[in-house]
Amino acid sequence: MASTTARSGDSRPLSALYASRRSRWIVTGICVLIALYILMPIYWLVLAATKSDSALLNSFGFAPSGPFRLFANVGNLFTYNQGLYGHWLLNTILYSAAAGIGAAVISSVGGYAFACYEFRGRRALFGAILVTVMVPVTVLVIPLYLLLADVNLLNNPWGFILPSVVSPVGIYLMRVYSQAAVPRSLLEAARVDGAGEVRIFLSIAARLISPGAATVFLFSVVGTWNNYFLPLLLFSTEARMPATVGLGILQYQASQGGTGSESVYTMVVTGSLVAVIPLVAVFLFLQRYWRSGITLGSVTG
Repeated sequence: MASTTARSGDSRPLSALYASRRSRWIVTGICVLIALYILMPIYWLVLAATKSDSALLNSFGFAPSGPFRLFANVGNLFTYNQGLYGHWLLNTILYSAAAGIGAAVISSVGGYAFACYEFRGRRALFGAILVTVMVPVTVLVIPLYLLLADVNLLNNPWGFILPSVVSPVGIYLMRVYSQAAVPRSLLEAARVDGAGEVRIFLSIAARLISPGAATVFLFSVVGTWNNYFLPLLLFSTEARMPATVGLGILQYQASQGGTGSESVYTMVVTGSLVAVIPLVAVFLFLQRYWRSGITLGSVTG
């Protein structure tokens, strides 16, 4: 009997324990492969940004080669064409921050209203919002471009920011989060004490749903930061373009060959690395809000 059962006090047969261990090893191996798949491009990008022009084009991509030139490459990037990349990066930060704040506010108010109020047409309106979630964003770019042309918002930052503040996914997430995080008894107690609906939302509900709003903020920032197609059509002035379109222009110049194309390609790689750093910083900063949201959800169920 001792040969078919575990000796550590576990009553399961040894065959079941071995199967469980194999399952854990398989799951761990799959997770490691997924992590490598995700991290390998980042590793290549970091390593490539440290190489010289010739080393970047002629050496193996995943191995160090030549002198360490990261700081020199960054300096060349920000001094190219009178610091044009700095303008692109600043534009991206401003556009993404404005879109993130707007999306977080609108989604918080909309999700809270759908979760905590009963009004005519509530289900139909929320169903329409869910339908828009299923529509690919690229399908809407051309109609959106024509609409922005009619209201004279082409080559205007507001033409890029205003469509980005509307987030159907954000409203859906905030409705689900508001249902779990905002106790109805707390709202009724505030109404009994004479508080108005606006004061209840600003003083009570907004604080409870802030972790969810932080998540919507991050999603909107990342989506706006990585948006390429809409600003490509919208902006015709280089000084107003975000970094995604600007790097695309540099990549096109590098692909044409000619004198200096190698250094331009190096700037594209270095600029891509620099553009990732603010997103990582925002992600790390907002982690504490997600942790508090998990704790809040565990005690309000």
